[in-house]
Amino acid sequence: MKRLGIRARVHGVRYPAEAIDRLQNSGIEYRGWLANFDVPEIFARFRITVHIPRQPYSTALRGIPTIRPFEALACGIPLVSAPWDDMEGLFRPGTDYLVARTGTEIMEHLRTLCTDRDFSAQLASNGRETILARHTCSHRVDELLTIYREIATPQKELVTTGLTAT
Repeated sequence: MKRLGIRARVHGVRYPAEAIDRLQNSGIEYRGWLANFDVPEIFARFRITVHIPRQPYSTALRGIPTIRPFEALACGIPLVSAPWDDMEGLFRPGTDYLVARTGTEIMEHLRTLCTDRDFSAQLASNGRETILARHTCSHRVDELLTIYREIATPQKELVTTGLTAT
């Protein structure tokens, strides 16, 4: 971050001491755990966020995003994310958020978002648009009610002929 001349803060859990030292040596403030209800207020203070999911989400739970990308996009903040397998096509990489596979890519994306305010605003707008179109609480309620109706609807009995049990 020093190279870009930007102020940065990291929130997260289970960072080893060595990682925290590296963050601080890079000019990044480490603030540890962040309560979910504080996330929107924090996003409102910053111009960009970077999302790096913990290892279980990128390996054992591949394709299952954490809540943070949803929160960032809902708050209208540009998002740079480590790759994750968006198996359900929840978002549009490159349109709603930027994907960074390496530290160099993260720095390039951050530089672009810091210097190109129009692009940054458009990325944030696109992400928020996708949230409002497909990922609100109302959408989740509708999906849950659909699942409930499918389960609650009496199923017709399976009738077969010509089978005998032995």
